[in-house]
Amino acid sequence: MPGMTPPPAPIALLTDFGTSDPYVGVMKGVMLGLCPAATFVDLTHAIAPQNVRQAAFALWTAYRYFPPDTVFLAVVDPGVGSTRRAIAVETARGRFVGPDNGLFGDVLAEVGPWRAVALDPARIALTGASFTFHGRDLFAPAAARLAAGAPMESLGAPLDTLVTLPPPAFASEPGALTGEVIYIDHFGNVVTSLGQFAWQSDGNLRLSPRLQPEAEPLFVPANNLTIAIGQQRYAAIAATYARSAPGDSLALINSAGMLEIAVNQGHAARQLGLAPGMPVHVRWTP
Repeated sequence: MPGMTPPPAPIALLTDFGTSDPYVGVMKGVMLGLCPAATFVDLTHAIAPQNVRQAAFALWTAYRYFPPDTVFLAVVDPGVGSTRRAIAVETARGRFVGPDNGLFGDVLAEVGPWRAVALDPARIALTGASFTFHGRDLFAPAAARLAAGAPMESLGAPLDTLVTLPPPAFASEPGALTGEVIYIDHFGNVVTSLGQFAWQSDGNLRLSPRLQPEAEPLFVPANNLTIAIGQQRYAAIAATYARSAPGDSLALINSAGMLEIAVNQGHAARQLGLAPGMPVHVRWTP
């Protein structure tokens, strides 16, 4: 109806806080105090402690499935209390609030133009803010204000540059790709930096390098190739987990388009001795 206040934007949370402590709940309480009609989505609170790279990848896999007005409150903040900046970033695909430590870099590499502000505690922070819980005292109030309709300019001064993480390993040459393990999920599936792949009508794969929007696509066979990671070797890339028997390992393209090593109904990282940072090599006859 004319004159009605629109509902607040949804707020999606991603942290390394876990769920055994009250930290996430306290942040939600702060936001409800400022924006009583707020709605929340918990992306995950199980990011490994201080693992900004893991958080950046998890956020990248998720943001595209949310309404474009969503406020993403992401707090994985090993530099809390240091000189690292607190920021809010606005894009056509969402607003992002958290520390300026590279956490938003994977998303910003593909969403197009963005603008950012350095959060000003004098304008935003709770009275008596601590040095150790900016999630409660600074980031949560900023996210709530954005969700309620506050303009970015009300939160702080503009920024022209943001901190970025070194990109994960990715190299290509005729007949070869090199990458690294970047993420291990709850099931023990081992995600590499090689992607994004898309299946083609001929049963082979088109690779558009992730975080390189200007790169030319590459074409990779799904069979008659060699994938080497740790002590494991694979000669094909599967489309589904069911292409292997229960307990067997395989290489496949996961739901985010990334090359993944998995064990059907098992924990690949633990069973195969794979860990973040380990190299992966793919070779075929071009």
